[in-house]
Amino acid sequence: MKFLMVYVFEDCYEFDYGGCSSNPTLGVDVAIEKMASKSEGKEPVNEQVVANMYGAMRSELNQIYSKITELEMEVSEHSLVINAIQPLDQSRRCYRMIGGVLVERTIKEVLPAVQRNKEGLEEVIARLNETLEKKKKEIADFETKYKIRIKKSDDDSKDESNKKEGSAQGVLVGPASSSQ
Repeated sequence: MKFLMVYVFEDCYEFDYGGCSSNPTLGVDVAIEKMASKSEGKEPVNEQVVANMYGAMRSELNQIYSKITELEMEVSEHSLVINAIQPLDQSRRCYRMIGGVLVERTIKEVLPAVQRNKEGLEEVIARLNETLEKKKKEIADFETKYKIRIKKSDDDSKDESNKKEGSAQGVLVGPASSSQ
């Protein structure tokens, strides 16, 4: 079975889904608490520090988004496997990769384990979604506290005006055919 390993460095939280354990949520609580409490503490001294803190918070938010996406892909793969082996004979042989080793088992042994893994992944995704919402609120509070506004670049505003004008761009229409 796989588990979620959390590596906690000074300011970097890295999730690594892999290995073989019966608890796929191992260590997530520690990372969630650390990530939530990370921005609490000292008040920033100047604009550069505020900008760096804001960038770090946005980076953390993006990391959470990417981890959720990765785990959702894992859940989808687990669902495919479950759907593929469920209708088969329970005594049929199947092979499963456990910790880098291919092991021969029966469907009867593998199916419950894959279902447990899927449920564990869904729990981790739910926790990460909660963390994501907290982080979004934290960023919104930080933006209001320091009056941070995201400016669109000139290129972006020009692109938006072009989209309004030429919304049918990219559509090729041939000449009207006349039947003679």
